[in-house]
Amino acid sequence: MSQFCRAIGTSRQNVYQRLQKAEAEWQATQSLRYMVDAVRRDHPRMGAKSLYTRLCPEHMGRDKFLIWYQENGYSVHPQKNWRRTTDSSGVVRFDNLINELQLTDVNQVWVSDITYYELGSRFYYLTLIMDLYSRVIKGYAASQTLKCEHTTIPALKMAMRHVYKHQTPILHSDGGGQYYSKAFLTLTKGRFLNSMGKTAYENPHAERLNGTIKNNYIKPYNPTSYGQLKSYLAKAVRMYNQEKPHQSLGKVTPFAFECQVKLQNKQLI
Repeated sequence: MSQFCRAIGTSRQNVYQRLQKAEAEWQATQSLRYMVDAVRRDHPRMGAKSLYTRLCPEHMGRDKFLIWYQENGYSVHPQKNWRRTTDSSGVVRFDNLINELQLTDVNQVWVSDITYYELGSRFYYLTLIMDLYSRVIKGYAASQTLKCEHTTIPALKMAMRHVYKHQTPILHSDGGGQYYSKAFLTLTKGRFLNSMGKTAYENPHAERLNGTIKNNYIKPYNPTSYGQLKSYLAKAVRMYNQEKPHQSLGKVTPFAFECQVKLQNKQLI
């Protein structure tokens, strides 16, 4: 070792220090890989920024983490959803009430949409309702048909548990038939302000949420039955609400952000 050190012009102590540093870096990398894999089991397609916010790895800045993330094969690629699940050709229309609206509180605006999920040789349907301010998913439903009794109505009834009597949220959708059926409008009458976009481009947050829940969670969970699909949808919503940090919410989860807002509102009373 001494001859080797003299040959390369360094001391034995310096060589040992470099070896110890390399060993420590390898251990840290293995530990980080273990933590990322653990999070990915519940959040199969969580992106690099959200992972970094959630894990806060020691001695590794965000830029270095992004490079490590890509070099170790953790990058995810977007998946497209082309199938249409709503028929917006009906005669009942509502104005778009959220265009350029300033958001100031939870339960001010909810957005909702329906997406399909292909399982085996048939299609099932996922309905989601999200608070646009806090990003909390308030209601959801998995169904075997597109009837409002199986999609929008059960999802809305679940979401209504989170509304106080003095609140009248705007409920925004892309105007699909499930959102202007007689039964659905009866449920919303006096409780919500109905709002509709003319196209999916006027309901982008709900469209994006559909893709996140379906492609980033449920597809990697790989359900093999309708029962599993319902169970995995509930798990996906729980993971999204309670464990997925959002850059737009100050790098906290939707649940944490909503709790902060409610606490601030109490202090103002």
